[in-house]
Amino acid sequence: MADISKEYKTISQIAGPLVYVKNTEPVGYNEIVSIRLSDGTMRRGQVLDSSNDLVVVQVFEGTTGIDRDASVRFLGETMKMPVSREMLGRVLSGAGDPLDGGAKIVPEKELDITGAAINPWARDSPSDFIQTGISTIDGMNTLVRGQKLPIFSQSGLPHNEMALQIARQAKVRGENEEFAVVFIAMGITNEEKQMFMKEFERTGALKNAVVFLNLADDPAVERTLTPRLGLTTAEYMAFDLGMQVLVIMTDITNYCEALRQIGAAREEVPGRRGYPGYMYTDLAQLYERAGRIKGKKGSITQIPILSMPGGDITHPIPDLSGYITEGQIVLSMDLHRAGIYPPVNVSSSLSRLMGGGTGAGKTREDHKNVSDQLYASYAEGKDLRGLVAIVGKDSLSAKDRKLLDFADIFEDRIVRQGIDEDRSIEETLDIAWEIFTELDLDQLTRISRKYLDKYQSAMEKITIARAVEGEIAVKSAAYALKADPQVKLSSKSIMGMMVPKVEAQQIHTKMTEKGYGVISTSAYIEEAAAAFEKLLDTLVRAAEVETTMKKLLDEIEKTKRRVNALEFKIIPELQESERFVKFRLEEMDRENTTRLKHLKKKGAVEE
Repeated sequence: MADISKEYKTISQIAGPLVYVKNTEPVGYNEIVSIRLSDGTMRRGQVLDSSNDLVVVQVFEGTTGIDRDASVRFLGETMKMPVSREMLGRVLSGAGDPLDGGAKIVPEKELDITGAAINPWARDSPSDFIQTGISTIDGMNTLVRGQKLPIFSQSGLPHNEMALQIARQAKVRGENEEFAVVFIAMGITNEEKQMFMKEFERTGALKNAVVFLNLADDPAVERTLTPRLGLTTAEYMAFDLGMQVLVIMTDITNYCEALRQIGAAREEVPGRRGYPGYMYTDLAQLYERAGRIKGKKGSITQIPILSMPGGDITHPIPDLSGYITEGQIVLSMDLHRAGIYPPVNVSSSLSRLMGGGTGAGKTREDHKNVSDQLYASYAEGKDLRGLVAIVGKDSLSAKDRKLLDFADIFEDRIVRQGIDEDRSIEETLDIAWEIFTELDLDQLTRISRKYLDKYQSAMEKITIARAVEGEIAVKSAAYALKADPQVKLSSKSIMGMMVPKVEAQQIHTKMTEKGYGVISTSAYIEEAAAAFEKLLDTLVRAAEVETTMKKLLDEIEKTKRRVNALEFKIIPELQESERFVKFRLEEMDRENTTRLKHLKKKGAVEE
């Protein structure tokens, strides 16, 4: 480590954001540097490379005004991020300085921005649902806690608007769960900066968020620090404060361009398309800071957003990101031109960890079946569009025409939604069941029979009621209900373990509680109401069973870990201690025997 009292005036070269310093004492990688200019002003930097006779320093504020008379001091420590719970609701620059006119952060801790690597053994599997309010994500490419799910976009698509929508709508389901968003914007214009700040303040989403904004005219070096400052903040909130944290990073392409710029200044041998050869490792250092840790309540989930140059998904940035992350959400220019927001191309999108965050007790029991059916039917409908362009719609069979129409309905009802429309997962699945009524029952091949009997029957009855009586009559009957469905929560013991007990109340309403006249009301509405009451009762009972099973399985898993600890750690250690004690006792016995023999021999000689 260099002597922090020494200043070096041995600058040999200045290239872009880099300063080359000769004849220094040994300095550490990533060590913070203070540079004093000839006019007395100070600049900050970081050691990028170090050898026996030359140190490369990247300057955060840029090298403009630095000459060979400037002095360099190595401070002997790496860059740290001051963190505190009070950071929630703050807007910071890409360097971590306040942009909202507030005071500087009073830190509770100062953490190294490189973060601490998570031991693979300590990593817990990503699970549990995070609701974004966007149907194409929640319903078909579900985001789970601890996952890395990037959005692949391109220039001209509304990825920034989508990022803001996710930031203000995202939530975790469950009691006593603290949720926070860390929003990291890199290389944005001043116009985008103002948009982000106004939107966060307008919607009130800022109170549960920390926002980092790095501008396009800020130094490239700062752009490489911004995501690390944000991720360090996220790690503090997740693993120190026990919060569920969603990190949104836009735009990763701007970050990679900064890496390329710095690499060119260092005269490095370029890799694919001029990007540094170490870009994969660098991106992995960012992405792999997402996850869950065993024994920790909090989690970090990432949604990195990157714009594919020219819409090329084989470009190095999306290509390398795809290797590291667990799926992708792909935006479509064709859907955008058709006026559909958000323009998510579900055919190319994938969430590899969807299974861990869906199903009974997390979303809904029919979720996986519904998602599979939507994918299958939409894919068939899209294929038929190409066929229609050749042979015409009249040449299709009746069932094929239904699939063709289904593709349009899917894009209009599932994909399309308002920029401020926040759909629950139940609303998304209910819409799916509604559009399934456009298909024949034998076309719903991906849905289990039990779900067809349960959900499809109810949706068919409500569809008939809407067709015969009209939407207003159906909604009027629903709003007229005098007694709201309720559940009573209590607990019961199973094998000494307390589990929830859920009792449905006021689900099956009496004639006087319906709020509408039975005689004056259509039988179709009454049948639909009865079908939904039956369905709701089943869901309540299923919720109790599934929650109980989850608790029992968790307890079994804990017991299994204890047994494994006893079998493979504690018992072997005790056995080893036992062997050691026996060995020492035998050794002491031999020593005592030898000592007695020696004493007897000595006594005999004296006699």
